Amino acid sequence: MNVFVVGVGLIGGSFVKDLKAKMPKATVYGIDANAKHLEEALSLGLIDVIATYDELPLADFVMVSIPVDVIVQELPKILDRVHEGCVVCDAGSTKELLCKVLESHPKRRNFLACHPIAGTEFSGPSSAINGLYDGKTNIICEVEKTAFTLQEKALEIFKLLGMRIRYMNPKAHDKHIAYVSHLSHISSFMLGKTVIEKERNERDIFDMAGSGFESTVRLAKSSPAMWTPIFRQNKENVIETLAEYIQNLTEFKELLLKDDYEGIYNEMNNTNKIKTILKGLPAKKGN
Repeated sequence: MNVFVVGVGLIGGSFVKDLKAKMPKATVYGIDANAKHLEEALSLGLIDVIATYDELPLADFVMVSIPVDVIVQELPKILDRVHEGCVVCDAGSTKELLCKVLESHPKRRNFLACHPIAGTEFSGPSSAINGLYDGKTNIICEVEKTAFTLQEKALEIFKLLGMRIRYMNPKAHDKHIAYVSHLSHISSFMLGKTVIEKERNERDIFDMAGSGFESTVRLAKSSPAMWTPIFRQNKENVIETLAEYIQNLTEFKELLLKDDYEGIYNEMNNTNKIKTILKGLPAKKGN
């Protein structure tokens, strides 16, 4: 099988890293706008061949893992070049715009709109890791628009990598992902900004920062080049989630101003059920 990865950073690199372990006979071709990334990916053994769009007719499977603003421009060109038996998947964090752009493409049946919920705060080929997708959820949108045999081909590969599959329409995907992913990144960036600005006057602040601070601002190390287009494409949903988040922060501040510590306790206690939700277990009543 000829596997092409367009964008050989963390997401694409980690994908082919495990794919090569599961399918050692596969030949992996790498395409990237950054020539240094391609050379690095080749030296790391992530890809076997440095390629261009001219070689896409050889592809049996294509994973596109580039920023979402570039995906909407490049995916139509990629689909133009692949053969009828090739399945093209993406890993973008927004889906509604992309699915609209491709809805009338002659080879829409070759495309499977995906969003594997996996990643770290790092980027580039050297950030690729083994097992990134193992046990992670892969959201697939508009599966009915992909040819059934090509669905099967993609699902077989996802199964090899240990992914769980969830089906969702693009609009619902973008709304829900704004809460559980996009908002958390904004929170992390803005907390980091707040502390950095304070640190200008208080040099000791980072000496006092513990693991809680480090884990909370971890996402602030993510690539702005990747996340700015995500916020742009999902602007409406992100604004809605931000309004709700800001309202909760304001209410918490009001409780402090009123010395309502019982109210603060109740707010935190009620939110503790997130521990159970994240474990995938039903929350107990009264927790």
